Amino acid sequence: FQHVSPGKGAAFTRTKMKNLLTNNTIERNIRSGEKVGVPNIEEIQYAYMYKDNEGYHLMDQKNFEQIALSEEQVGDQKNYFQEGANISVLFYNDKPIAVDVPTFVTLTITETQPGIRGDTATGGSKPAVLETGGVVNVPLHLTEGDKIKVDTRDNSYVEKVNG
Repeated sequence: FQHVSPGKGAAFTRTKMKNLLTNNTIERNIRSGEKVGVPNIEEIQYAYMYKDNEGYHLMDQKNFEQIALSEEQVGDQKNYFQEGANISVLFYNDKPIAVDVPTFVTLTITETQPGIRGDTATGGSKPAVLETGGVVNVPLHLTEGDKIKVDTRDNSYVEKVNG
């Protein structure tokens, strides 16, 4: 936002706003003293249960109610869903509008090419398929069955997890 005080007339604030349902962004001028309504947004913690043809099933950890989210609603966050994981869902007027996963998750590598000996001069990396179906670039020394910590903000390898 930007506060504007013209030479003539009342001051106003130039603001960009995002529609939570359509993701469209608009620019709007709000006059000094004008009231803006607060959206009805609620965040609820869920535990991921399973996926089927209806979608991704989550259970509210307080009242045990279940919801199903579509592939479209979940987006790329699905790559970090594992059974029992804590998933935060943002609701606007009782409609789910955003899904958030923990910043770091521990996942198992299910498929990757073996690292070639001597091919580490540049500290290279290779793609690895994770237990959730997601793909992340990992160092050459990691193999199938290794557990790794992944940063969900940028889908990057953080470290190998022992045990």
